[in-house]
Amino acid sequence: MPFLTTADGTEIYYTEQGSGRPIVLSHGWPLSSDAWQVELKIFADAGYRVIAHDRRGHGRSSKTYQGNDMTTYAKDLAELVEHLDLEDVVVIGHSTGGGEVVRYAAQFGAHRVAKVVTVGAVPPIMVRSADNPDGTPIEVFDDIRAGVLRDRSQFYRELAVSFYGFNRDRAQVSQGAVDDFWRQGMLVNLAAAYDCVKAFSETDQTDDLRALKVPILIAHGDDDQIVPIAAAAEKSINLVSDGVLKVYPGAPHGVFGSYQEQLDADILEFIEAG
Repeated sequence: MPFLTTADGTEIYYTEQGSGRPIVLSHGWPLSSDAWQVELKIFADAGYRVIAHDRRGHGRSSKTYQGNDMTTYAKDLAELVEHLDLEDVVVIGHSTGGGEVVRYAAQFGAHRVAKVVTVGAVPPIMVRSADNPDGTPIEVFDDIRAGVLRDRSQFYRELAVSFYGFNRDRAQVSQGAVDDFWRQGMLVNLAAAYDCVKAFSETDQTDDLRALKVPILIAHGDDDQIVPIAAAAEKSINLVSDGVLKVYPGAPHGVFGSYQEQLDADILEFIEAG
């Protein structure tokens, strides 16, 4: 399996399929590059070189105790892109991965990135404060940390239900999707999973969004129970200089089913335009 060893000695696992213009995919918490299996094939079939990595602490990458923060995640991504010598890159990030690719493009990869796509992404900042009264109360994130620390196996099983919107009326529940969410979550070491909650909830990326100089597609489901659209995508679109907001009615946080099919088609259209 291919690995990159970063400057601080962390091993980052990555996989790639296809050839052509590069697309780099960054996954959400607590998942891994396996969350992008459909996109790895579909985008490769469309003529692209598609790369997905496991964030430090996640999947097959090193089980890290340190560096579980948004800036280090973005630096790891920068080292991967430099290692593979990618140019004219499209970076795509879901949830925490959306924060990762935005920070990477804004602070480390401006000379290599051509377009950015975020899906259910955490920027500009999730946690509620005096400056962000529409955010999510800190107690919600404290409960996530407590759940991970107390019984992460059961916590991931329960989280998967709202993650994919399976708790909604008339939802077509996939036990397989729930099981795979659990499988991927259990690969994250506890310290990395715990610390990442602070990274995805408390990192202020307002300046990152303002600094972007390339087109960005901001995709978000309007029934996202994990990263509410009003405090995320609807604010982000007003901070970027060249952005398109695409709202998916009734879509959850997790990328699955008909939402995934439409999203992937829209991403390809965005990449190929202009």
